Amino acid sequence: MSSPQRQGVAGTRLRPRAAELLLGPAMLWLIPLFLGPLIVVVIVSFAARGAYGKVVYDFTLRNYLRAVDPLYLHAYWRTVWIAVSTTLLCCIVSYPVAYYIALRAHPARKRILLILTVIPFWTSFLIRTFAWILLLRSEGVINSFLMSAHLISNPLRLLYTDVAVLIGQVYGELPFMILPIYVALERLDRRLLEAAQDLGANRFWTFFKVTLPLSAPGLIAGSVLVFIPSLGAFITPDLLGGAKSIMIGNLIQNQFTQLNNPFGSALSLLLMLSVLLLLAIALRAGLKSGDLA
Repeated sequence: MSSPQRQGVAGTRLRPRAAELLLGPAMLWLIPLFLGPLIVVVIVSFAARGAYGKVVYDFTLRNYLRAVDPLYLHAYWRTVWIAVSTTLLCCIVSYPVAYYIALRAHPARKRILLILTVIPFWTSFLIRTFAWILLLRSEGVINSFLMSAHLISNPLRLLYTDVAVLIGQVYGELPFMILPIYVALERLDRRLLEAAQDLGANRFWTFFKVTLPLSAPGLIAGSVLVFIPSLGAFITPDLLGGAKSIMIGNLIQNQFTQLNNPFGSALSLLLMLSVLLLLAIALRAGLKSGDLA
């Protein structure tokens, strides 16, 4: 074997070791700062609450049994339907926007439209949520406009409802749906669309038979990015929903605020396991859609 070939073989043998060395700093950071707190939460979830919020390590399943109490089922149901509704509404609103930016907008305008899509990230999510309070309250912009236009005689009850939570969630999660769909559509081979039309398909069937299936990975990725944060949301339900629109994120927050750390830890772990299960399902669906594409 010549010397260049030997160097090539030696280089390929060193690559896995070099990759492990590059992963070293990340693992040193993740293990103590991610796995460490997670292990603490797992241990505390099996403990009990003592006097004055003291954690008593008696290793019981009482917290997990309490989590399935019918008292909390309404909060679970509200969390699921708001997360599902948020994801569906984001899909309906985001797909036309992403489709226009990727396939219809002039190349010179794409950057501007993408910048406009991510501009909300330049402002704190908390401030944007407070802005919705000014819009939705009884003396807010929406009710004032409707009353000045003589469309209503009394202010509508918009704030502190599930509808207000849904509006805030959709507004906050829209960019996370638009960008993955845009990436999937941007990678679409335009020749496939031309071939479908050459074979007699009109725009309607070209979209449903070619464009939509090939953009399915972007839809799945966007749905995951929207649905999972919506499950654990607590700022929007707290500010726009009030006490009557409590979700599982608010329930977990309240438990830690009331120094009931064991029950809050158990709820957090159950939510995390649900998220991991949904991620596994989404990953499998994404692989299948990728194979079909």
